[in-house]
Amino acid sequence: MSIRTPSPSRFRPARRIDPGFLAENKALIERIDRRKVLRGSLSLGALALLGGCDVTDTDAMQKVLTAVSAWNDRAQALLFDQNHLAPTFTEAEVLKPPRFEAYYGLADVSPVDVSTWKLELGGLIADKRPWTAAQIYALPEQELIIRHVCVEGWDYIGQWSGVNLRRFLEMVGADLTAKYVAFRCYDDYYGSIDMATALHPQSILATRYAKEYIGDPFGYPLRLRTSTKLGFKNPKWITAIEVTNNYPGGFWEDRGFNWHSGL
Repeated sequence: MSIRTPSPSRFRPARRIDPGFLAENKALIERIDRRKVLRGSLSLGALALLGGCDVTDTDAMQKVLTAVSAWNDRAQALLFDQNHLAPTFTEAEVLKPPRFEAYYGLADVSPVDVSTWKLELGGLIADKRPWTAAQIYALPEQELIIRHVCVEGWDYIGQWSGVNLRRFLEMVGADLTAKYVAFRCYDDYYGSIDMATALHPQSILATRYAKEYIGDPFGYPLRLRTSTKLGFKNPKWITAIEVTNNYPGGFWEDRGFNWHSGL
């Protein structure tokens, strides 16, 4: 079974990922047990049997886990229905403000200067001219009241508004037959989703929460909001979008998390 390797891209970090990051976040990773392979109960012992290897053999187990994750991605992609809508909720159920989440603390959030901010475009896009916040805010908005689900196990109901992602990709002449849509963020976070998810009717580039501009801690001036992905698949403070056929990976995916991570 072939394992995907990240491709060269200006949307990937220049520095090599520190392997010690997983060790430092061991407690967090150990808590992530709510999403087993295809919501199953595949235990470490079962994985060992599957791979025919000793759990003390780190290299062998890593190969097995990576292979299972790749299989999981393919299975989820096959099961994904682009026309199936996620449940929606009422305004009375919306959490205000939304819950903060990032790989760092709230006190470390660095506000974006919207007067100089621009959305850069790259890859398989015909019109790569950058967009200002004013231009994006002038686009027709779609509102979603959907459940946000974190990989750590918590969730809340959120009310998001912004331009439909498919509509935006069509406007800039993106190749909608490409495999991936990748995102680069102001805080050096990066991520990617499959094109099928990008074209889903409930995927938007969000600019508002509960009818107000999203605040600095929650992704101002622009963030991704999908109804079909776990929270970490919705990058905040987006500064660049790339459409590509080369696997772009992601901040957490390059640290061992499942790439597709659908709901």
